[in-house]
Amino acid sequence: MTDANRDQGQFHGIYPMLYAFYDRNGDLDRQAMRAQVKGALAQGVHGIAVGGLATETNKLSTEERRCLMQWAAEDVDGQVPLSVTIAESNVAGQTAMARLAGELGAAWVVLQPPPVRGASEAGLIRFYGAVADASPLPVGIQNAPEYIGIGVSNAGFAELNRQHPNISILKAEGPATYIAALREDTNGAFTLFNGRNGMELVDSLRAGCHGMIPGVDACDRQVAIYNAMLAGDEAEADRAFAEILPLLSFLMGSIEHLLCYGKRLTARRLGLGEVFDRVPAQQPTPFGLEIMARWSKDLGTF
Repeated sequence: MTDANRDQGQFHGIYPMLYAFYDRNGDLDRQAMRAQVKGALAQGVHGIAVGGLATETNKLSTEERRCLMQWAAEDVDGQVPLSVTIAESNVAGQTAMARLAGELGAAWVVLQPPPVRGASEAGLIRFYGAVADASPLPVGIQNAPEYIGIGVSNAGFAELNRQHPNISILKAEGPATYIAALREDTNGAFTLFNGRNGMELVDSLRAGCHGMIPGVDACDRQVAIYNAMLAGDEAEADRAFAEILPLLSFLMGSIEHLLCYGKRLTARRLGLGEVFDRVPAQQPTPFGLEIMARWSKDLGTF
């Protein structure tokens, strides 16, 4: 880890993104969501995240997004910081959700871009800035063009932070080489998190990331790796990371793939039983489940 990100500041570490669990009727499962938070907290995670792509935000109504935010805040109960990703499609909707997150005790919010593939960078900067100016919490931006199809350049982020200093966090999903260039091009202005289920955890930390927002499925191992890096034991971090990299790579074949297999692995580790999907959803195959079982055979229960 670099000297700059070794001094972690307020937000750092492993913030697993909660999966949305449903009951057999297709409704959000309150008990499963509570078990997921409790299981993650028991592994020593540094924070909890909700509302992102792994939470299937595109399949949730605004009321369900509010519900999951409230449940997460209740279950976290201030034990660690809560990060809320906001996916409403307009400034008013995102502003309302950011204010609700503040009322519920969240620590910071992450804004997803509006679903306008042809949006200009200047337009995105105006959109994010309008929400940030009204937000009671520190604001992050999710930059995941590989998965969302919309992104901002490094120069655009530097300008965004200059105009709106409240935008001080980036969930910048990409290779560690991208993270290193982003940190340099923005002169270290942002607290940086990567996602992609932690596939480049150790190198992202070396590149300047302050933490990761992976799935819940292997968060215990990722916490141990992060703590080893923070303690300066890079050899142990590399060793432990090599053990789980095949699993992380399999799970992160795509967002749909992660939702299919990552959620089932998390359910297995939590002892939740059958996973019910909200259709349409990718369905597991016998061979896919065999691969998942092979690479996760050493993972116990939460």
